Amino acid sequence: MSGAGASALKVDGSGLRVAIVASTWHEVVMNGLIDGASRACAEAGVEASLIRVAGSFELPIVAQSCARAGFDAVIALGVIIRGGTPHFEFVSDAATSGLTRVALDTGTPVGFGLLTCDTEQQALNRAGLSDSVEDKGAEAAWAAITTAVTLGELRTP
Repeated sequence: MSGAGASALKVDGSGLRVAIVASTWHEVVMNGLIDGASRACAEAGVEASLIRVAGSFELPIVAQSCARAGFDAVIALGVIIRGGTPHFEFVSDAATSGLTRVALDTGTPVGFGLLTCDTEQQALNRAGLSDSVEDKGAEAAWAAITTAVTLGELRTP
């Protein structure tokens, strides 16, 4: 499992404003990801706002709007499950590239909680549910919060 060796780094994100931008496809998986991200934000003392979007393809444009609106970090959550057409590759690449551009173009950290899985079971295993082996929503939140804190320290004279 890819979660082996994940950092247990904890930070104080008090005072940060974070947007959790989450798609609506695959409700059970998304509920787990959102719960994990929300829990991690609360543990870090972060004020989080949940913003829902139609699907993973829409994550970058809304993440960009959140960054421009003054959020200190964005946590992007979505699920893309491989099917029998090239749709998976197109949407995965577009969403991943778009979220990377948002972070680099705006200087706002984007926690990458976009699951790109071959099967629904793989997504469930990563969703942070009671029987999941990983909690990618929480991991994406910690990554975004930690990066926002680090950038704040680097920008402070």
